[in-house]
Amino acid sequence: MIPSVLPTYARAKLNFSRGEGSWLMTEDGGRYLDLGAGIAVNALGHANPDLIGALTAQAHKLWHVSNLYEIPGQEKLAAKLVDASFADTVFFTNSGTEAAELAIKMARKYHYDKGAPERVEIITFEGCFHGRSTGAIAASGAEKMVKGFGPLMPGFVHLPFGDHDALRAAVNANTAAIMVEPIQGEGGIRPLPDQCLKGLRDLCDEHGILLILDEVQCGIGRTGKLFAHEWAGITPDILMSAKGIGGGFPLGAVLATEEAASGMTVGTHGSTYGGNPLGMAVGSKLIDIVGSDRFLAEVNRKAGALRQKLEGLVAAHPDVFETVRGVGLMIGLKCRPEVTAANFVKAGYEAGVITVPAADNVVRLLPALNISDGDIDEGLARLEMAATAVKEPS
Repeated sequence: MIPSVLPTYARAKLNFSRGEGSWLMTEDGGRYLDLGAGIAVNALGHANPDLIGALTAQAHKLWHVSNLYEIPGQEKLAAKLVDASFADTVFFTNSGTEAAELAIKMARKYHYDKGAPERVEIITFEGCFHGRSTGAIAASGAEKMVKGFGPLMPGFVHLPFGDHDALRAAVNANTAAIMVEPIQGEGGIRPLPDQCLKGLRDLCDEHGILLILDEVQCGIGRTGKLFAHEWAGITPDILMSAKGIGGGFPLGAVLATEEAASGMTVGTHGSTYGGNPLGMAVGSKLIDIVGSDRFLAEVNRKAGALRQKLEGLVAAHPDVFETVRGVGLMIGLKCRPEVTAANFVKAGYEAGVITVPAADNVVRLLPALNISDGDIDEGLARLEMAATAVKEPS
């Protein structure tokens, strides 16, 4: 008999009753150090008092009115994001998947309105993940994402990761955009080198192509800058944001230049819940905190300390790990083939530490951006226990 909750997840047998900072607690008294942060969502940890205050204050005033009316909180948060980024305009969504849908529409509508309706192809890369809607899985093209869900939305060109010759050969008169994650998350914490991001920007400028950056997982302070592409010194035309931007409240956004967004006029897109007053209150408070230079400097300091300790962990367990990779507090531990990432994550549960598996046999560490130094040390101790305990398959 099918359960009442659709069984699309192989959920771990863990049931958390509350959280505080970087810790999760179960009803029976178990305590787990959370180094996954809800897959990079809980940017300020669990039950953050500043976010609670913002949400509670708004909840006593107004929850929802719809986008048929002006929502002052949208204008406030949009102005903060515009001031802090490349963007001229922002559309608020509830999730990263919704942001991907708008990014795709925006790129194609841009070229249509410029008199080039044939420019619909969007180039993506092996290992990418842009969500689970029909459009987003078509963008991915991976068999595990698309099998059984055809026919797929046309107009996507899938290229090998890091193949520059294939990229140049793929660009043609029908190309509308290149869509890429500066750091692949689900794909196994694979950063795109700064020079490659610069090369993509140059290629787009050369051919009149829009550059779409998916920063759903790597943005909002995760790398030590508000947005990951800032490290490369380039700007996109369109950017997708979600996860950390709401600190645990469902919130996403598409940021764009005025030029890229020029086709999105009245009636071309909408969202019933997107940009509701509750989400805007939480997002605005979070950006105030995470967007400060002082906070981002602390992210970089903690990231350096954590990376150094993880390098020591890998060196101490060469039979378990191959390497450490990633940027800031978006880190991957690549496991040896004989030690699967899934098995290490399970060993972590036994050691009281939460991590997240990814492709390429990688374990993701995505802690709260405000994790304490003491919790970093405790996390390493528990990862050490998991590394010691994990067994090779029999």
